[in-house]
Amino acid sequence: MEKTNEITLEVGDLSVAYGKAVVLRQVNLTVSKGGITLLLGRNGAGKTTTLLAIAGLIPKRSGKVVFEGVDISQSTPLAIVQAGISNVLEGHRVFVDLTVEDNLRLGAFGLLSGKSLNERVDRALELFPQISGFRGMKAGALSGGQQQILAIAQGLVSNPRLLLLDEPSVGIAPRLVSDILALIKSLRTEGMSVLLVEQLVQKAMDVADVVYLYDNQTVVGKGTPQELGASGLVERVYLGREVEAPSGRDKNQ
Repeated sequence: MEKTNEITLEVGDLSVAYGKAVVLRQVNLTVSKGGITLLLGRNGAGKTTTLLAIAGLIPKRSGKVVFEGVDISQSTPLAIVQAGISNVLEGHRVFVDLTVEDNLRLGAFGLLSGKSLNERVDRALELFPQISGFRGMKAGALSGGQQQILAIAQGLVSNPRLLLLDEPSVGIAPRLVSDILALIKSLRTEGMSVLLVEQLVQKAMDVADVVYLYDNQTVVGKGTPQELGASGLVERVYLGREVEAPSGRDKNQ
């Protein structure tokens, strides 16, 4: 399935603050159905904060999050998962004392059971042959890369329509990074949308449909990978040169 112009997620004027410290300023973005949207920017620019706010894991100072036409701005994290959004956090977040299969089952806790859950666990293992042979092994015995793959597989067991994926390349071998990004690209064939944060700029841009570029806790540019690559904005941000945020909401949507 090719991506469409149908909007899966719309974020409007999203701001987040910890006390008086503003860590995200009036971010506007959209994710198309079946599309891969990439958030790029230096560390501390606000990318992970955006994912956490969408998932309801941190409070919003202001702004709106709309998923498939429904306002989820004030929804609980559980309600957001139940609505069809799965969030895979950075850093191999698995339960090391549980088996690979039990970790996968927890990915749909409270959402699926019985035959449906078994089928989703089997499907996740099909998608990730790197861990399929370790079904009964404790997750703590896996390598860092395998644990990251398990975390992503766990995020897919609930059969989400939107996957929030934060830094899947952290701490894993380059070959596995390529495998993971190739899998992310393939997910669109099932109609899934992906909102991706990744620091391996070129690899991530190779799989993305749309890129939002962050600097100073806000969006300073948006376009296809080709458009942003030609503009020079990516290089300016990563070289530490100041980039002025666009004025007006319609300019960074």
